[in-house]
Amino acid sequence: MADTQTQTATTPPLERHLLVAEAQRRAGLEDLGDTWFFEPLDVLLGIEKKEAHLTEKGAVAEAERIIGYLVNRLGRVKLLKEHPEILDEKVDVGCAIISLGRTGSTKTHRMLAAAPSNTYLKWWEGMLPYPFPGEEKGKPVERRARAEAVHARMPQREEVRVTLLDDADEEAYLIDQSFVGTMIECFLFVPTFSEWLKTYDQIKGYAELKDTLKILQWQDPSRRGKRWILKSPTHMSAPKALLDTFPDALMVQTHRHPLKTVPSHCSLITPLIFMKAEGIPKETIGRFTSKRWAGMANDLIDLRAKIGDDRFIDIPYAVTLDAPMQACKDVFERMGVKMTEADEAGINTWLANNKREKWSPHIYDYETFGLSEEIILEDYARYIAAYCS
Repeated sequence: MADTQTQTATTPPLERHLLVAEAQRRAGLEDLGDTWFFEPLDVLLGIEKKEAHLTEKGAVAEAERIIGYLVNRLGRVKLLKEHPEILDEKVDVGCAIISLGRTGSTKTHRMLAAAPSNTYLKWWEGMLPYPFPGEEKGKPVERRARAEAVHARMPQREEVRVTLLDDADEEAYLIDQSFVGTMIECFLFVPTFSEWLKTYDQIKGYAELKDTLKILQWQDPSRRGKRWILKSPTHMSAPKALLDTFPDALMVQTHRHPLKTVPSHCSLITPLIFMKAEGIPKETIGRFTSKRWAGMANDLIDLRAKIGDDRFIDIPYAVTLDAPMQACKDVFERMGVKMTEADEAGINTWLANNKREKWSPHIYDYETFGLSEEIILEDYARYIAAYCS
């Protein structure tokens, strides 16, 4: 991933051909492989100019984000050409957590990841998943150091759990590198792109996610035979693609009342959007965000009604808080595997080291984001009736 602290002198404007050329120059590579991703990238770039209200520095940061993703893509294509055996790796995705944000999904993910019979994406791998030129297999020293430098510059917030380099993290960053998914909505206000994405089949982005899991497993053979535990709210925007890409995976939905989750989600993403933009009312962000995620929740309700619940398990927030081990055992059972003593010990160790009182409570604020209890209850009426009554 590109380093905006050192690359701004060569950062081009937000034009696809210029961004691609700069990425190729930095990587010293030309082949981007299948350029299917040009379509979502072009749509995004066009909408950013009209809606995102980017500041001058924000435009540079956004260009660097895209260049970094393109550099990663160039490296991935080269790696797969040199080592086609990577695609023979068999990745076993045990479950994927597909939930609204702030519902206990992160806790559930990290508990399950703490079981040694499972494996997961580490935070630093999400930042830099592909080997640097000349990197010895299994020894990502320079990559990890680069990710650590990025991590050290990231602002920390009291109400958010600090994610360490080796913590289990969501694969939204990997999907974002295909220029699909909902990660972009956490950093830019581009509602028209979100509307367009509803009409776009993200299956190729998910195919690339699967290939990346194969690459990570190839780099670290100790992962072979373990179950990958996936998690990201971005899956709410493409549940069919997720289900089709990982047909044997259990879908885990964590649930919490939207009166708690929606204002919390808004308060998390708004400062991130303002890192690159200005002049967007918080009320506008909040109102759009509530409607957007309620729509995805309704779409998933419809999909489950159509295909059945056989591949889904629901975990209420109260269970995540009050009976976390039972929640994990239920997931293991539905995956069709036995939780070992080592798995239980790993989860208990994680729980002991991550007690709730370690983090400041989150303050829930409706009015700042143009919301009210009545608005949220109306937006999420179907979801509440299904899972929170």
